[in-house]
Amino acid sequence: MRPFEYILPNSIQETLEVLAIYNADAQILAGGTDLLIELRKTPMKAPKAIIDISRLNDLKGITETESEIIIQPLTTLTELGSSPIIKKNAQLLHMAAHVIGSPQIRNRGTIGGNIMNAAACADTVPPLMALEATVKLRSVKGERMTPLADFFSKPYQPIAQKNEILTEIRFPKLHPSAKSAFIKLGRRNALAISRLSVAAILQCRSDGVIQVARIVPGAVFPKWQRVPEAEQLLIGQPPSKDLFAKAGEQVSEMLISFTGRRWSTEYKEPVIAALVRRALEACA
Repeated sequence: MRPFEYILPNSIQETLEVLAIYNADAQILAGGTDLLIELRKTPMKAPKAIIDISRLNDLKGITETESEIIIQPLTTLTELGSSPIIKKNAQLLHMAAHVIGSPQIRNRGTIGGNIMNAAACADTVPPLMALEATVKLRSVKGERMTPLADFFSKPYQPIAQKNEILTEIRFPKLHPSAKSAFIKLGRRNALAISRLSVAAILQCRSDGVIQVARIVPGAVFPKWQRVPEAEQLLIGQPPSKDLFAKAGEQVSEMLISFTGRRWSTEYKEPVIAALVRRALEACA
């Protein structure tokens, strides 16, 4: 492996200053579950510096205000899945955290790394997008907030600049009557990368009619997005299995409109429709 500098900063500010010096020649080490594997695969492409931020306590933890949930990027997936704040206010994110990798991976992997790696199979991204999350990026030049929906240009390419780090994820609390779910399909029941997934949120009025609907498939489109065509089909209607099936079919049609028909369509077309239906049924 090509030699590199290993840097262990003591603060966020020191991290930003070092990152400003190395810029594109540095990589951030958080949990290491993706970076270390990549270094093994391509040892001659090792960066000039690896900046280990894993000990920065200011980037750890989950808090809440009256209206929002704030997650720091070094919060591990295990901490995310065991948080009573997340379980109470974001059931779909709680569910997603429990099905990522193995216990060892969840103990090391972070929500910030899952977002910044931007893999199409990242399981926290569909729930966070359904929750209308925003992320905060920071550099020596300042900080900026951006909706997670605008954060990815394509798989493995977030819009973060090389001198920026992710310092916060936040989203508004759901209405108490809202229900949510996350469903994932892998090659096996554990230690599986998502082949397809769905995050869904439903909120009904007092008369039982759907008022809010959000559907975010994972590993379906070129980059993550909600499906407004399917969401609008649900709003103003009472929940039913037939309605949810139609919404699933609508998502399936959108999949084909983006990808066209290819060898995997015969499999994905009915499966994503079924996953959407099941996720919506779990919210009803």
